[in-house]
Amino acid sequence: MGRERATALLLDFDGVLRRWDPAVAAGVEREYGLSEGVLGEIAMQWSRLQPVLTGQVRHAEWVTSVADALTESVGSPERARAAVEQWQRYRGEVDPDVLAFVRDVRAAGIRVGLGTNATDLLDSDLAALGLVGELDVVVNSSVIGVHKPAKEYFQAACEALETPPSRVLFVDDEDWAVRGARAAGLSAHRWSSPADLRYLRAALAA
Repeated sequence: MGRERATALLLDFDGVLRRWDPAVAAGVEREYGLSEGVLGEIAMQWSRLQPVLTGQVRHAEWVTSVADALTESVGSPERARAAVEQWQRYRGEVDPDVLAFVRDVRAAGIRVGLGTNATDLLDSDLAALGLVGELDVVVNSSVIGVHKPAKEYFQAACEALETPPSRVLFVDDEDWAVRGARAAGLSAHRWSSPADLRYLRAALAA
């Protein structure tokens, strides 16, 4: 017996609706004499990242901890702070194809939620990127205190969408998130590129 058709869409932010140009971080690293990829490596260390994604610390504190970790590499706390602040000023770009898809899906009467592991800067980012009002709900891990791929995260997202898990289609670019969603009873699709939109439109009949 096949699954029921999804009546709500839960969409990841980073890597799906928002994309990042790696050249920005690479340029900062070159300017400050840092090894390639070190900004992301330090920032994404789980012991540093997990508290900010669950609302235990604020985005600004997380940024400070990244700068502290870079101090020895760049020679002074001031240079470390300057490097991290320059890196953080870039807030990514909206994928226009995905945004058009979101608008079409909502126009077809399907609720769309943003399901993201994010910091308390998310609302500011959504405003800066012109996304306020483009989604029905925003499910931010740092607000609800639990992050993907936990079952509790997806339960909270489905409650926000007012839709049972079996009728929610989740889209994410990370395998671990997709597996977590499926374990929580959602349909889930691993995002690779805007070429996936044809399949998603068919799945939602949007």
